Amino acid sequence: MDTKYIFVTGGVVSSLGKGIISASIGKLLQARGYKVTIQKFDPYINIDPGTLNPYEHGECYVTADGFETDLDLGHYERFTGIHTTRDNSITTGRIYKAVIDRERRGDYLGKTIQVVPHITDEIKHRMLREGLDEGLDFVITEVGGTIGDIESAPFMEAIRQLRWELGRNAVCVHLTYVPYLKAADELKTKPTQHSVKELQSMGIQPDILVLRTERHLDDHLRMKVASFCNVDLECVVQSEDMPSIYEVPVNMQRQGLDAAILRKIGIPVGETPAMKPWHDFLDKQRRATREVHIALVGKYDLQDAYKSIRESLNLAGIYNNVKAKIHFINSEEMTPENVAERLADMAGIVVCPGFGQRGIEGKIVAAEYGRTHDVPTFGICLGMQMMVIEFARHVLGYQDANSREMDETTPHNVIDIMEEQKSITQMGGTMRLGAYECELVKGSRAWEAYGQEGLVKERHRHRYEFNNQYREAFEQAGMKCVGVNPAADLVEVVEIPEKRWYIGTQFHPEYSSTVLHPHPLFMSFVNECKK
Repeated sequence: MDTKYIFVTGGVVSSLGKGIISASIGKLLQARGYKVTIQKFDPYINIDPGTLNPYEHGECYVTADGFETDLDLGHYERFTGIHTTRDNSITTGRIYKAVIDRERRGDYLGKTIQVVPHITDEIKHRMLREGLDEGLDFVITEVGGTIGDIESAPFMEAIRQLRWELGRNAVCVHLTYVPYLKAADELKTKPTQHSVKELQSMGIQPDILVLRTERHLDDHLRMKVASFCNVDLECVVQSEDMPSIYEVPVNMQRQGLDAAILRKIGIPVGETPAMKPWHDFLDKQRRATREVHIALVGKYDLQDAYKSIRESLNLAGIYNNVKAKIHFINSEEMTPENVAERLADMAGIVVCPGFGQRGIEGKIVAAEYGRTHDVPTFGICLGMQMMVIEFARHVLGYQDANSREMDETTPHNVIDIMEEQKSITQMGGTMRLGAYECELVKGSRAWEAYGQEGLVKERHRHRYEFNNQYREAFEQAGMKCVGVNPAADLVEVVEIPEKRWYIGTQFHPEYSSTVLHPHPLFMSFVNECKK
């Protein structure tokens, strides 16, 4: 069949969960046997989110092909298990850069370059994924921001044109918010009506409305929305707050969201898929009541800053039949004087990734506490580097050991910049990014966690590396380099075998953890924590 296109837009307010709804639609269509991909179009002018502060935009997610993307791609991959690429994350900056580069080369033969048609044509080209031979049944396109934002106007115009060109092969799903006024004890539909009116003023009639709400919406209210927004009643779906985001696909299926999409496109609905593995996972989640307390030591006091790590811990907890209770601890406030008080009740410690000087001494303090008190400790990227620096200072006796990133004059640069990175001056997209091979030492704890022979591939996002000049000293003192990239001889994994669980990874295993396939390192870590 011809590829079908689903456009997901949002109104009233941002952060309604368009990414979760898009991922849920993808999961439901996938369960029906369709080949699906999901892509995110962000209206900001940055080329990608790689240079954005996590406080601005949450975590930066990295695809296997080495592109820095929006965190919603993490939801797409965790829900569906598909591997996204640089083609799944597009920003206004990338669109304009592509058009301007062509203009500079003379490709437009002297024409005046305008938003319509040149910018909108480039957006349409990316939305249709032209030139990519993928054999997809459905392409789900989520547009960031809120209807009415000036930045998203070219994207809305592109969708309007595509709806006209594609006919029944395109569907528009609009997500809005239904607020509850406590004083009046009423749910208000007027914001939704205004949002749809704004969309209609751009020439787009939504086919399906998903209403975000904290309270259940009765059929009378849904009929009111359907009537005033020119949408079929069966196409007005409510997205109530769920105990977990992983309940959302089931809730959407229960209300027939996937069936409504198929009917709008003209595809026979057929039987409702059982989605047994997903339901088995949800049953495990409901049964997991015993809490395991895990400290997340980082410098960004924002839930979305470490989104993939949090979700990886949650998933590993569920499959270990426990509930991972995550406690964020600001590394800027961690000192040798208060570390025992902060970490004494924790079953495990995760030393978080990051960039820059701020908060690193607190991470080093946390790593030392985990090592000296034999608390299961997992260091990720910069977290692994802090474990290395702590070991160098307090075991090898190099009191001034540091990373070149933090101190360019340190005489004991146990973490140093990669040779090929030294001449790079631009910040964006210039690190070691994407999936690289790692060869694990047989019999190591990391090797046991993966439970497989040979190479593993994991995603990276960093500029600095373990300095191989110190490898022998570390090995002799008890910190083993048990994972190495065979092509470049770069250390990927360190561990202290004599400890219960003390492992640092230069890569980001959290990017590879999905609902149905939790990452083995997180599984092993949480399993040790629950003991």
